[in-house]
Amino acid sequence: MLIRACFLFFLLQITFSVDAQEIFNPPIKPNNAFKAGEKLSFQLKYGFISAGIATLKLSEVASFGKTVFYSSAIVQTTGLADDIYGVKDIYESWFDQETNLPYKQISNVKEGRYTKYNEVVYDRTDNSIHSKLSGKHAVPPKILDLASTFYYIRRVDFSKVSEGDSLLLNMYFSDEIFPFRFVYKGKETIRTKFGKVNCIKINPIVEVGRMFKRNDDVTIWFTNDNNRLPVMVSLDIRIVGIVNLKLIDYENTANPVTFQK
Repeated sequence: MLIRACFLFFLLQITFSVDAQEIFNPPIKPNNAFKAGEKLSFQLKYGFISAGIATLKLSEVASFGKTVFYSSAIVQTTGLADDIYGVKDIYESWFDQETNLPYKQISNVKEGRYTKYNEVVYDRTDNSIHSKLSGKHAVPPKILDLASTFYYIRRVDFSKVSEGDSLLLNMYFSDEIFPFRFVYKGKETIRTKFGKVNCIKINPIVEVGRMFKRNDDVTIWFTNDNNRLPVMVSLDIRIVGIVNLKLIDYENTANPVTFQK
């Protein structure tokens, strides 16, 4: 469960608000952040121990009467963690190139002996979804899924957001509505395996309890350029300590990426 929680870093359910301006469905810019053919690979590490790999691929397909983005994300454990947990989750999404709103999502979860498969189709005419497992449900307008949330954040116009603002997105995941809040923390230069890079920094607001001591125990860094590549996620987990999810490879980005040695 810990492995999966670390990979799905932005699926942290919120039960409270923050004392800051709150922006619902923050404005996005015309897409210049990603394109078909992009491939990103991440490694989950605890100290010197590598526990898993996540790979995200983006392509274009003709579907739903138009050309849409198709995203596939594969999350799997490696090494000893694979022997113990045996996680291999596959998430697929078809979403609009202009609005980033999803048309359909498929989740195919395998974690040890546990398996779960579901398909969800979005109907924007009446703000509803149809789940293969649970039927039809009303959902908030502009609701996203797992993959489209990831790409939506990369298109957020942070020039219209002030440091300290709290932003809210709604997503449908695991047959539930997940409100996802995060606080914009400004800019910071960090070191990666590719070199130093200036980043946009955000803190998802997590629930204090069994997993986290503070509501800002998760930090995500996106490159402060047109690509908005997620280069690192740091989780300060109760008892376990610091766990990092780091970008280890990238291909076919929409714009050149500049790292300083």
